[in-house]
Amino acid sequence: MKNTILSIASFLLVAFSFAQQPATPAMEVEKSLQQREQLTENSLVKNLPFTNIGPTIMSGRVVDFAVNPANPTEFYVGYASGGVWHTKNNGTTFTPILDNSPTQNVGSLAVDWKTGTIWVGTGEVNASRSSYAGIGLLQSKDNGKSWKNMGLQDSHHISKIIINPNNNDEVVVAAVGHLYSTNSERGVYKTMDGGKTWNKTLFVNDQSGIIEMDADPNNFNLMFASSWDKDRKAWNFRGSGEGSAIYKSTDGGSNWIKVSGAGSGFPSGEGVGRIGLAVFDENTVYAVHDNQFRREESAVENKEDDLSKEQFKTMTSSQFLALDDKKLNAYLKNNGFQEKYRADNVKSMVRGGTVKPADLATYLEDANAMLFDTPVIGAEVYKSTDGGTTWKKTHDGFLEGLYYSYGYYFGKIHVDPNDVNGIYIYGVPIIKSKDGGKTFSSISASNVHADHHALWINPNKPGHLIDGNDGGVNISYDDGENWIKNNAPSVGQFYAIQVDNEKPYNVYGGLQDNGVWVGANTYEASPGWRQDGEYPYKFIMGGDGMQIEVDSRNSDIVYTGFQFGNYFRLDRSTNSQEYIQPKHELGESPYRFNWQTPILLSSHNQDILYLGGNKLMRSMNQGQDWTAISDDLTNGGKQGNVAYGTLTSISESPFAFGLLYTGSDDGLVYVSKNAGGNWIKISETFQKDLWVSRVIASEHKKERVYVTLNGYRWDDFTPYVYMSDDYGATWTSIASNLPMSPVNVIREDSENENILYLGTDNGAYVSFNEGESWEVFASGLPNVAVHDLRIQAREKELLVGTHGRSIYKADISLLQGFSESKQNDILISEIPSVRASGRWGSKGFNQYGDYYEPTHKIQVYSPVRGTAKLSVATEDGKTLKNWEVEVDKGISVVDYNMTLSEKGVKVLEKKDRKVKKADNGSTYLPVGKYNFSVTVNGKAEVVAFEIK
Repeated sequence: MKNTILSIASFLLVAFSFAQQPATPAMEVEKSLQQREQLTENSLVKNLPFTNIGPTIMSGRVVDFAVNPANPTEFYVGYASGGVWHTKNNGTTFTPILDNSPTQNVGSLAVDWKTGTIWVGTGEVNASRSSYAGIGLLQSKDNGKSWKNMGLQDSHHISKIIINPNNNDEVVVAAVGHLYSTNSERGVYKTMDGGKTWNKTLFVNDQSGIIEMDADPNNFNLMFASSWDKDRKAWNFRGSGEGSAIYKSTDGGSNWIKVSGAGSGFPSGEGVGRIGLAVFDENTVYAVHDNQFRREESAVENKEDDLSKEQFKTMTSSQFLALDDKKLNAYLKNNGFQEKYRADNVKSMVRGGTVKPADLATYLEDANAMLFDTPVIGAEVYKSTDGGTTWKKTHDGFLEGLYYSYGYYFGKIHVDPNDVNGIYIYGVPIIKSKDGGKTFSSISASNVHADHHALWINPNKPGHLIDGNDGGVNISYDDGENWIKNNAPSVGQFYAIQVDNEKPYNVYGGLQDNGVWVGANTYEASPGWRQDGEYPYKFIMGGDGMQIEVDSRNSDIVYTGFQFGNYFRLDRSTNSQEYIQPKHELGESPYRFNWQTPILLSSHNQDILYLGGNKLMRSMNQGQDWTAISDDLTNGGKQGNVAYGTLTSISESPFAFGLLYTGSDDGLVYVSKNAGGNWIKISETFQKDLWVSRVIASEHKKERVYVTLNGYRWDDFTPYVYMSDDYGATWTSIASNLPMSPVNVIREDSENENILYLGTDNGAYVSFNEGESWEVFASGLPNVAVHDLRIQAREKELLVGTHGRSIYKADISLLQGFSESKQNDILISEIPSVRASGRWGSKGFNQYGDYYEPTHKIQVYSPVRGTAKLSVATEDGKTLKNWEVEVDKGISVVDYNMTLSEKGVKVLEKKDRKVKKADNGSTYLPVGKYNFSVTVNGKAEVVAFEIK
């Protein structure tokens, strides 16, 4: 066998050429969670309501199931960054149960169905770009009303929890450990006292954790576990190593022996990658292996008549010039070369010596192509029939199209409890075998998303499957021939969101592996759309959805795309699209594009589009033609298999065309004051090598700029937030009282220059004093990763794009009127006019339904906690209704249902205003103008409203 993709020597060169940032200690994380809890309790905005506006139908990444064996219509679903959801009606509806915990990041689930105790292993284990760290083991005994941390806080990612069915105090846990750094809290842990104390029973090394563990369904004491030797960096992922192996325990995980060493038949060495396990009985065990050894050259298929990229790497100039023009043109066209590169002019360039044949291979070697173009052996299945002593590969040849080169993202195998030869494996598709792994067939379907991560097989009903993938939950009752889609939860994983100025305005969003969608902000989740077949959100782009820019002159013109800078200009009025990614010249090194390549429409001219590779590109004509207006604005890239040395953020000042800022994934920030004529580095005082998650030019002050740095890819959870009032010449930290959590986005308020909004990997914040202190948003918004924030200025609404719980919005009109000079006043949000309705207090046409009762949610700011006296009166001050509510210090929401009191009825009757009781016995305000007042501790405020 050949060497692995990355030898140990070259790995060490990559790993230590950057100064390692220190991982945040578990003790600091725990202290920070307590700090956040206290901040939430004291927050002035903790009651500001956030409403989820979906979407739901595309869902998000599922990582695990826990199914009631006595009633499989009840089960729990764990989403990678969207929490845990519970259904009791076979997935028709779900209820979130992890919202009261400090995290929504999930790796594994287990339920003791006898007692109802739920265990959650936090931290996703798939090692993707957004596999967030957890905070250890969580336990709930009241179905999620409360959660208790049971330890292993520094394990970050927990892959499996096995409860002894005969003794629920005996629990065995597999921990993967840190994703981006080495640590010792990884391996297998066991408790005999329900989690009060833990004993580490298996430890391989500080970079090899336990990725899978399975027990004999009839014998808890017989277990198998697989270790995974890996290392992820921002510029490189090594997914295999000597530490990857299979272990066996015969005493319930207390002791382990390695069973995949030399002579066992299972691969060993540097190329051993992620391993999944399935135990049928004491003799029969299956393993699926992501083999990272390279294929033999003869095994790499190549059609004899076609040209391939590899051929050009060794081709001489004379051999190139002898190629058939028709064949060469087909290669150039099929591989996306620019129109100017066709056989005759490329041969002319080779003949003149300006281009070499190898440049035709280099031209194509971007990060996206390399995902699918690395000739590793890939997925393979092994079987042991002697309890793990020896292993044998079950199939001939390769399992093509299952893992490609990113098998780290998959790695599960399942065996049918009633059929020793019935196995299921999955990667991009899901496939099954009925002959013990000799042959496989696909059980994917048109309504089943790709990229699978979890499967449950009903031991009592053959063919009943529950599948979890990047697109949610699917259920089958005929062994995968047909599937039901069960995507009620709002668990979309957004990278970026955007808004337009239509009425009602639309919200756009790019999602992990679910493309780009657009829908009206008025969306309310409901299954009613199935009646007319029109889901309120529309799919407009595939792949991993990325950033979106909308032409303010014509919202049908949308710029968006998918990973690694593959952007398009869409005309939604004609359903047309044009590919607009900037192309380097033949003979130059390809541009480097980040997974989340930044784009920006100039606010000064909506024909001007910016796009960041490793250089900043500018188009003056909507992306048709491009010019690089900078040299490389990064540290120049890095040896590795992940695109790196790329721009991550672009901003242009609204005060001056060409006042530009860029930020890169390797920690550099630049400014140009002359449209790219020259660039000045302004990041020298920042911590080195951190990802620039945002650089934002101020909307309120020309000289002002904000920068956020993100240490997630170093397991550094420190919040880095900076402000400059001199174009970045000097910086002030405004992280102040923020708890530990990497920062993804900062936004200024559109009206109030003192207000800033912040999104982190664990929630969202607001500052009323330019970052001197921060307040936590909490009402309706769980502790979830926030990747983007947008403000719809006309409607005074804040949009929150989360990576795990879709999109939220909140009315910020009251916030925008807040200032330090008003902090001791009563403030009331504007009350929009209401249209009167004969439905108020009526059942309408449904006599068996509930009465329709209007409600108006009114935001009130009080400088103190206490009793608020509320009143509704006529324009001339005649009281129609009085009542009292308790309010917190800060913002509270009070409900008003448009009713008036009996005394109020008499007041109106004296004014010859006719009113009558509705069917529910209440009397509602008639058409007219009214005043709403709030009095707290002797201070009062009044706002007018109208019923039309």
